Amino acid sequence: MWAAKPPQPPASSYCSLQSSLLSLAILTLLSFTYLSLKSFHPSNSPPPLTPSFIVQSSQVVRAEEEVLSDVYNSPEVFRLNYEEMERKFKVYIYKDGDPKTFYQTPRKLTGKYSSEGYFFQNIRESKFVTEDPNEAHLFFIPISCHKMRGKGTSYENMTIIVQNYVDSLIAKYPYWNRTMGADHFFVTCHDVGVRATEGHPFLVKNAIRVVCSPSYDVGYIPHKDVALPQVLQPFALPAGGNDIENRTTLGFWAGHRNSKIRVILARQWENDTELDISNNRINRAIGPLIYQKRFYRTKFCICPGGSQVNSARITDSIHYGCVPVILSDYYDLPFNDIVDWHKFAVILREKDVYDLKKILKNITQEEFVTLHNNLVKVQKHFHWNSPPIRHDAFHMVMYDLWLRHHVIKY
Repeated sequence: MWAAKPPQPPASSYCSLQSSLLSLAILTLLSFTYLSLKSFHPSNSPPPLTPSFIVQSSQVVRAEEEVLSDVYNSPEVFRLNYEEMERKFKVYIYKDGDPKTFYQTPRKLTGKYSSEGYFFQNIRESKFVTEDPNEAHLFFIPISCHKMRGKGTSYENMTIIVQNYVDSLIAKYPYWNRTMGADHFFVTCHDVGVRATEGHPFLVKNAIRVVCSPSYDVGYIPHKDVALPQVLQPFALPAGGNDIENRTTLGFWAGHRNSKIRVILARQWENDTELDISNNRINRAIGPLIYQKRFYRTKFCICPGGSQVNSARITDSIHYGCVPVILSDYYDLPFNDIVDWHKFAVILREKDVYDLKKILKNITQEEFVTLHNNLVKVQKHFHWNSPPIRHDAFHMVMYDLWLRHHVIKY
């Protein structure tokens, strides 16, 4: 028997229900539309971008692009590690030692050893210093060889003074003994350099020595020690760069013959018509700043080692926009674990001096332009400032120290 069908609602009820659902859908759609439009134009939205804001933003982008330039060995690694260093790195400065003698403060910020003076001043002007030795990554030994030489201290007595000072720190504080000095560093730009540490074996073997004379053949240890750029500041003239059309001289050097390589350089090329090689310093009597002005009109500036492997001529060349030609064996170039020197300099062995002209003439104009443009990008890394600014020489040295601290094991 078939079941009776349930009574059907009248057609008018269906129409009423459909009308209600349609009205609800329309209201919902209108609500979403209104909220969406409101989100695009919030009442507290910032004003439209002004031209000055756009310029500032583009400058930030350009600065970021420079950091990611291929002049760096690992651009992205450098950017990330540098930012981490800025956030975290802390250095404790021992307070022992009278500033009126050999300790704590710089002798001066001028002359060929100014890099040492700037570091002593910059470290105290920076945010890296901590008063709590327990939060320090590294410990700075604030003894100045430059101040010692300024007071007439002999090289032999320098070694003794450094040894006695470090021994006093070891006896007074517990920090050295945690790593046998591996988390300690000292800075010197004087020619005595590495030799000032010879009286203390653990200072040589374990501590980080930041020196301007980083030569492999005098006990300098590249993976542990740090090459400090020798910068002769203040510079006599503004920075060069983006002036390729003015650089008509192939190569330039003038200086004292105080090393074997300089003697050979002068004898081999001083009479050449395309290489401007002077067998002595340029006499100032012939005109003001003649020496510096020659950097402006030269493509390649020859940088042979002098009494040490290093020379302030390298940073002079960089500042004035003249591509440096490194002619010095056993030289651990500053920041070479960060920047690729082959991108903005010509690196030669000393025995290449006999083929110097041929080598430079074989560099095409296109290759020179690339070297020159890259040189301009790294100029900021070889300049000291007070107070220090991002990516300048001080911060690059601190970055090198930051890299070194990662290998220290407690």
